[in-house]
Amino acid sequence: MSDLPRKAVTRTAKLAALPLGFAGRATWGLGKRIVGESAEIVGRELQQRTAEQLFKVLGELKGGAMKFGQALSVFESALPEEVAGPYRAALTKLQDAAPPMPTRTVHAVLAERLGDNWAELFAEFDDQPAAAASIGQVHRAVWRDGREVAVKVQYPGAGEALLSDLTQLSRFARLLGPLIPGMDVKPLITELRDRVSEELDYGLEAAAQRAHAREFAGDPDVLVPAVVHQCDQVLVTEWMDGVPLSEVITDGTREQRDRAGQLLSRFLFSGPARTGLLHADPHPGNFRLLPGSPGGEDDWRLGVLDFGTVDRLSGGLPGPIGESLRMTLDGDADGVYDLLRAEGFVKESIELDPDAVLDYLLPIIEPARAEEFTFTRGWMRSQAARIADPRSPAHQLGKQLNLPPAYLLIHRVTLSTIGVLCQLGATVRLRDELEEWLPGFVPADELDPAVEESVAEAGA
Repeated sequence: MSDLPRKAVTRTAKLAALPLGFAGRATWGLGKRIVGESAEIVGRELQQRTAEQLFKVLGELKGGAMKFGQALSVFESALPEEVAGPYRAALTKLQDAAPPMPTRTVHAVLAERLGDNWAELFAEFDDQPAAAASIGQVHRAVWRDGREVAVKVQYPGAGEALLSDLTQLSRFARLLGPLIPGMDVKPLITELRDRVSEELDYGLEAAAQRAHAREFAGDPDVLVPAVVHQCDQVLVTEWMDGVPLSEVITDGTREQRDRAGQLLSRFLFSGPARTGLLHADPHPGNFRLLPGSPGGEDDWRLGVLDFGTVDRLSGGLPGPIGESLRMTLDGDADGVYDLLRAEGFVKESIELDPDAVLDYLLPIIEPARAEEFTFTRGWMRSQAARIADPRSPAHQLGKQLNLPPAYLLIHRVTLSTIGVLCQLGATVRLRDELEEWLPGFVPADELDPAVEESVAEAGA
């Protein structure tokens, strides 16, 4: 019997206690206001206390609770520094840690899925998990042919836990909204729910990882471990060492931070062009910084893990993204507006001022304008505040824009990646990556034939 279903009552009780805690702190805040403290100071204290409780609870659970926490953690750069500081360590811990599954449960899953003689497949198997995530944990082992491998074992009952947690969280999504200025939490939870079945299917994950490993084999900048074996609830891949991106964020050198940011940007935009797939879980726990290989730009490569969530994009990222970026940089307000309307970002029933739309977009795409751009928490906070402030024109215009379903996951992945770049404080030549890999960003008559060929192969 699984530890997740057995503890369902406890899990539900912990999550259900969150809105009660929020309500209690609101009452506390009202009391502080009555005795004369300013609304701004009280608001910050409320936000900090709420966030501390939220991430403490999410950090104690697996399933959808942890998945939500991981997704939210990459947006901490948008929070005011005085609020983000005290619990940044808790957010980072969520990115690659969770309570371990008992050894007897791990062995039971392996026996059920690999057979009673499962241990004979391995020359060595470490019962102590090397890492844990929202739906499974990873054990280090040596395959029977001598290769070091990572063995991902899915938690029994993981699907039920994911759905239960996300359903519970969605009931008080409105209360979570103030934690991340400018971000609507409810669509994030809905999108995570929609991806549950894909995440649980290790066959789909293995296929996506094989596609990336095949395409990036021998790449001087990106390493994807090969799949060794896959069956229901168990995925065995080659082991990959390296410095977790979460450690680069906290302790990395300037060189490491900049290199990690450049390669993360390169992988975000080149992956869909080269494989027809978008890696859609860009939190720091899924990346490693590795010593470089001969022929690379410098001393570091990016190792990529966990292909459980991908967006299938035949032909790469949609051309209108690149086209609208290019037209925005060119100041073509009418062209941008017409394209956004054609793609469904502006509904037919709404009329907006094209120049106002251009003014809304320009600060967001500032990193694409410069030859190189330094992503900082301050820049992220200023963007979040600009969009979140109800008094600002950007907030009013943003409320009238629409996010078409086909762009939902792309939008989240892009925002999440920017969040990680800001955590890194990386200086990145983003425009270089856009020009090389983003369809539509460079006019068709200026395209590199090699890039066109890669995109065509991905679409096929």
